[in-house]
Amino acid sequence: MNFDNPAPLSVTMMVFNLMLALFLSVLLAIYYAKLGDSLSNRSKFAPILPLLTLITLLVISVVKSSLALSLGLVGALSIVRFRTAIKDPEELIFLFFAISIGLGLGADQRIPTLVAFLIIMSYLLIRKILNKSFKWTPHNNLYLNINLPQEESADAIFQFINNTLGDLLKKVDLRRFDADGTEIRMVFYFKENSVEKLMQLISQIQDKYPSAQVSVIEQNNILGG
Repeated sequence: MNFDNPAPLSVTMMVFNLMLALFLSVLLAIYYAKLGDSLSNRSKFAPILPLLTLITLLVISVVKSSLALSLGLVGALSIVRFRTAIKDPEELIFLFFAISIGLGLGADQRIPTLVAFLIIMSYLLIRKILNKSFKWTPHNNLYLNINLPQEESADAIFQFINNTLGDLLKKVDLRRFDADGTEIRMVFYFKENSVEKLMQLISQIQDKYPSAQVSVIEQNNILGG
């Protein structure tokens, strides 16, 4: 590297790298939007990945031939503060994947980058197929909160709720039961992935007790997809 006279940047090769990066990152974005497991809004997050890849490639292409520019980049990035927290681990993984594509192609490591991309994407696709075929995806860890006025005996209310949960869910644990004569509060822990069963469960409880307040809380993520 040279402080004063950085090596000239080949525009032709940079354009080729940009086109290859765009192709790979668009494939990555399509996979993430269509097959990703993230519970955030994937359709809005996916278009960011190609832009991140191209910007990373541009930065690396410009600074790789000059130590002065590299040091300047470090100084510039040291004052940048990102305020938006990445809460979903899968989002973070795909962000790093997009950045890695830009880094590899920006450093003119086209063959290693392409090979690594194919291996990683093959692994993701195989894992997706196996999860779908053998249902290896773990169940969500859920808490069911039920608050309702005590319009009849606590024993009768608890018996109905317990029977309803037992009919629809395989394993349910009672974690809390409060009754003060006017209101009953119950908290159950269970594991379930079927949104249809959850909706059926809530519907049956509210059909029996229209004033009941029912909420489902996921400990690790939020139901959806």
